[in-house]
Amino acid sequence: MSRLPEDNQHAPKIRRRDAVIAGHAGDEATARAGLGADDPQVRASALGALHRMGALADEALLLALRDTSPKVRLRAAVLSVGRTAVSPAPLLDDPNDDVAETAAWACGERGFEELGTVTRLGELAAGHSNPLVREAAVAALGAIGHPAGLKAIVGATTDRVAVRRRAVLALAPFDGPEVEAALRRAANDRDWQTRDAAELLTNPD
Repeated sequence: MSRLPEDNQHAPKIRRRDAVIAGHAGDEATARAGLGADDPQVRASALGALHRMGALADEALLLALRDTSPKVRLRAAVLSVGRTAVSPAPLLDDPNDDVAETAAWACGERGFEELGTVTRLGELAAGHSNPLVREAAVAALGAIGHPAGLKAIVGATTDRVAVRRRAVLALAPFDGPEVEAALRRAANDRDWQTRDAAELLTNPD
């Protein structure tokens, strides 16, 4: 098998390095050029560099959310936190589970989302095949605290252990008979961390 010429073989690594350095040096032109690179890791590094220097435009981030590479979409989801005009919600339906999980986390970190996003997070919490996505969706619903998410959180208190623990903690912003019943059930859970979480919410002092 023939080897690539040395300069072509290492070009993506060099461009990633240049993009990272650009973010620290305030070199916007170099960072922006990286957004059009063929290598997705270069594009992801360029996004981070522009974000670091406060030069990442909403339009560029929206394009990154639709990038062909899951690496870039995942980075875009993370960088959407703190942006009012760019929501990671479209990535909740991403075919890559890591991206969908990160998008759910980002929705929770934003602390606010439209009702449609809360509804979709509830659907993921109840039915996604990957428990990590379900767990992230439940955590996001708790962080957002919208009443429309309560049913999914209560349902998740009967999921596998890691999801149950997260669901119990996600009940913190809510009250009412459903919440009290879920906490009573969790107080007798076979998992001690789930029981502790229920105790913490039932007797916060």
